[in-house]
Amino acid sequence: MGSVFCGVTQLPFSVTDDEIIDLHNKGVRALRFNVKRGGSEDLSKLDYFARRVYDLAGWHSELYIDAKSLPEIAPTIEKLPAISIDHLGLSEEGLPHLLRLVEKGVRVKATGFGRVELNVEHALKSIYAVNSEALMFGTDLPSTRAKRPFSYADIELIQELFDPISAEKILYQNAMNFYFK
Repeated sequence: MGSVFCGVTQLPFSVTDDEIIDLHNKGVRALRFNVKRGGSEDLSKLDYFARRVYDLAGWHSELYIDAKSLPEIAPTIEKLPAISIDHLGLSEEGLPHLLRLVEKGVRVKATGFGRVELNVEHALKSIYAVNSEALMFGTDLPSTRAKRPFSYADIELIQELFDPISAEKILYQNAMNFYFK
């Protein structure tokens, strides 16, 4: 898809270094822990596995997790070299926990607006106010299992809520700086 596209993958803990390097050479740039739906490596492996892929290939780790569960793992997350939380943290109840981590440098994917149970506009503005580098837009395509799939209106919402320079950061620059450092 070109040099400005990258992959995010779920891997078993048993993956070899050579397999990680091969995936990196094919454009993968992040390791995903799918806590919300399962099917990925256990969170007990988060600290070691996140550091391993970061040290080996410069990848960040990404958590698909309801932010209301973040306090349990916040001490681990705060110490990791690079991490993001998917789908604005999913819940209004979790937003305060997410914002505390954003203050400490955790990034947030502005994706999956049809998956969340929160006020998207309020969440976007709150996250941006805490750290203007934190929000990174994504389409969430193919939007499987989402109540509402991605829509171009998601992009338009960001363009309406933010001035052009801020919108450019959210829609493009923040992710470029994070994924392609």
